Amino acid sequence: MTRDLSRLFRPRSIAVFGGGAWAPNVVEQCQKMGFAGAIWPVHPSRDEIRGLRCYRSVAELPGAPDASFVGVNRNLTIEVVAQLAARGAGGAVCFASGFREAGDQGGADLQARLVAAAGDMPILGPNCYGLINYLDGALLWPDQHGGARVETGVAILTQSSNILINMTMQRRGLPLAYCVAAGNQAQTGLAQMAMAVMDDPRVTAVGLHIEGVGDVRAFEALAAKARAMRKPVVALKVGRSEQARAATVSHTASLAGGEAASRAFLTRLGIPTLRSIPEFLEALKLLHVLGPLPGRDLASISCSGGEASIAADAAVGRAVRFRPLTEAEKRPVSDALGPMVTVANPLDYHTYIWGDEARTTQTFTAMLAAGFDLAMFIVDFPREDRCTDAAWEPTVKAIIAARDATGSRVAVTASLGENMPEARAAQFAAHGIAPMHGIDETLAAAEAAAAIDEAWAQPAPAPVLLGGAGGGAATVLDEAAAKAALVRHGVPVPEGAIAATPEQAAAIARRIGFPAVLKGRGIAHKTEAGAVRLNLRSADEVAAAARGMDYASGFLVERMVEGGVAELILGVMRDPVYGYTLTIGAGGILTELLADSATLMIPAGEAEIRAALAGLKTAPLLHGYRGRPQADIDAAVAACLALQAYVAETDDRLEELDINPLIVTPHGTVAADALIRIREG
Repeated sequence: MTRDLSRLFRPRSIAVFGGGAWAPNVVEQCQKMGFAGAIWPVHPSRDEIRGLRCYRSVAELPGAPDASFVGVNRNLTIEVVAQLAARGAGGAVCFASGFREAGDQGGADLQARLVAAAGDMPILGPNCYGLINYLDGALLWPDQHGGARVETGVAILTQSSNILINMTMQRRGLPLAYCVAAGNQAQTGLAQMAMAVMDDPRVTAVGLHIEGVGDVRAFEALAAKARAMRKPVVALKVGRSEQARAATVSHTASLAGGEAASRAFLTRLGIPTLRSIPEFLEALKLLHVLGPLPGRDLASISCSGGEASIAADAAVGRAVRFRPLTEAEKRPVSDALGPMVTVANPLDYHTYIWGDEARTTQTFTAMLAAGFDLAMFIVDFPREDRCTDAAWEPTVKAIIAARDATGSRVAVTASLGENMPEARAAQFAAHGIAPMHGIDETLAAAEAAAAIDEAWAQPAPAPVLLGGAGGGAATVLDEAAAKAALVRHGVPVPEGAIAATPEQAAAIARRIGFPAVLKGRGIAHKTEAGAVRLNLRSADEVAAAARGMDYASGFLVERMVEGGVAELILGVMRDPVYGYTLTIGAGGILTELLADSATLMIPAGEAEIRAALAGLKTAPLLHGYRGRPQADIDAAVAACLALQAYVAETDDRLEELDINPLIVTPHGTVAADALIRIREG
């Protein structure tokens, strides 16, 4: 159910329930922030709070409040919420703890009663601090915070009230429009809150601190809305789920646990994930000032060779690059700097022109004219308490002038965060320049901003295939049965047959041809158990190998695949939260050791699959490494699509699937081994 959160998030009247310290703090924060609407404290015995008249109950209020902070004990919270809902209130923040997060049945039952009491009225929490609207000065927030009134800014929504408090204390020049703590999300989820703040035209970007995704479809709706409104969303995702690894028997389990699934899901939606709080905040700042980036070509401009080297190193392993300058682009930069400076990107312009505003402006303008997707000026300002930054003024003016002359997307980055004073950050932002803290953080932000633009340029993704908790016990299919199921959907497999005795195995080998492969039946990981013999060249070799295995369950005899260029693993797992994932990686016996893989959500399109293959460290093997034949990449893509067709048919019964290896030849692919774990029914 989608509820209208507009009154709760943008109230004209606020009711505050409770005594002690918390509720009066809410009144105080609203007053300090200049909230222009009505504030109605409610307390059964107090006459006033912070100079405002106290009302005795919900019934005594002058009207139905748009927003309410309910700062009473958990049992009384349920009563107050029921009364507010009956009065037609716009929504409530439920501050009390001791609900589902307590981990007992009593807390879970209380939370269910709270949701029932709210009915159609939106509630946040319980077990949360609430929300801050810095645009209108409306705070349903019982503690200190570090923000200030703004006209536009980003919204940050978290599942941790304390982390959110810390984020409000930042001194990074990041304007905060909304800060919302989600708490238990008993009724209203993080994605629904994000869509509500996105409706405010003054919000430029949204950041989500996510401990767990509760409603996949709600996040898909959020991503669709972000795309339609052109409002970027980034995430700081924490927590590693062990659920997806439980009771697994495939190699895929070692590559595609809960963390890989969550990253794949959010990436599919065009929501980049950042790795730390500083990266998260800097990405939001870059998006607030500049929006998504149209590409990944960056320039670094500094007056130090050391800084240029650090910037170059920071890009290693990231999906951004410092594009080399062409000779035509170098010429005007060299003309401005003179013959003593080697022109490159990253650019060390030395200190020959330090303090010369005209030549510095000429240099910067020439560099920006090369047309980078983002130009990063590395500038660390001196400490304000012991030094003066007067000598930096010509450089600052030159950056602003060059940006104004070219219309380029520009960031000014302090290599140390504390070396970007808030006043300087505000100055740059006022000129459309992103004031950034940290070189690594700037590159992470640029990577995220470019990823959003790329995602929006593609057709909207289809809903993920969630599957379900199918009934019946999960069983592992025999390899022959697994291959029979896959070949019906177009996955190529070797010619082969089942034999009960060594003599039958030899006869099958004669019929299908040599070299042959012999496998013992009834074991998942045959190589580790010594249950695979390769390159058998005669019927006698096959019979002897079978006698050496002595498997009571019999044997699988197959024609050996020859001419392989590369080996891949194709794996499918059903994540309990995100649904089915497709993992593509380097296969064979070194799968876990190499850990060279990419995880996609199902259904994955052809373009996604090709990009995943191209992104593997072992991708050169597919393209004819060192004179070897080129692999049939089209056939590998077709195998992935055929695999997904099988997944769609089995849907909620499939638990996991492994093809390892998928041998890729110059003229096709063959699934040399397959494992399927599926539920009965």
